[in-house]
Amino acid sequence: MAPRTPVVLGLVLLAAVGVAAFHFWSVRPQAVRPPEPVADEAAAPALPPDPLRSGGTGQAPRPTAGAPPDVVGGGGGQIVVDVSGKVLRPGVRRLPAGSRVADALDAAGGVRAGTDVTGINRARVLLDGEQVVVGLPPGPPPPGPGGGGHAGADGPGGAPGGPGPSAPLSLNTATAEQLETLPGVGPVLAQHMIDYRTENNGFRSVDELRQVNGIGDRRFAELQPLVRP
Repeated sequence: MAPRTPVVLGLVLLAAVGVAAFHFWSVRPQAVRPPEPVADEAAAPALPPDPLRSGGTGQAPRPTAGAPPDVVGGGGGQIVVDVSGKVLRPGVRRLPAGSRVADALDAAGGVRAGTDVTGINRARVLLDGEQVVVGLPPGPPPPGPGGGGHAGADGPGGAPGGPGPSAPLSLNTATAEQLETLPGVGPVLAQHMIDYRTENNGFRSVDELRQVNGIGDRRFAELQPLVRP
């Protein structure tokens, strides 16, 4: 063996031991420190605003005020009508907007048996605050500018010298006593009018008065402006 061979082998062995020691030292476990608490919010780094939460303005979103809820009976959703007369449950009724007279009668329990509804247009659209009267004559209108309750001798209320009704009288709902208030109509003629009404299921027009026994052209001309079907 050459004299330099042991020296070379010693150097190689020393280098191998150094490499092994360095490798062992580098892979040893090390202690991990916990993160230090932030002492002040101002020291924390500012985060970029979230565009989805702030709308791109950097501010928190604010709730927007919505539309107020619809108040029942105060908007266009409902109407209030008064149903009176010959119905089972008369009174004030709330109905959907666009309801018709037939709907108001149904809400009041229906018309009483035997009531003549010929003069009622059940297909008419109702208005808010309207009154539906069934089977009763119309009430007197408010007094005119003159304040008189009866027409004069030449007025439209009746024949010369005799007072007549202040509003057109319904031929389909008037009683015999109410018909006798018409000019030239006595108990006999009033009964003829009621008989005709019963036999023909009511008057469909004022012109049908010509077919009543005892009413001629002259009498019809006097009664025409004072009555309605």
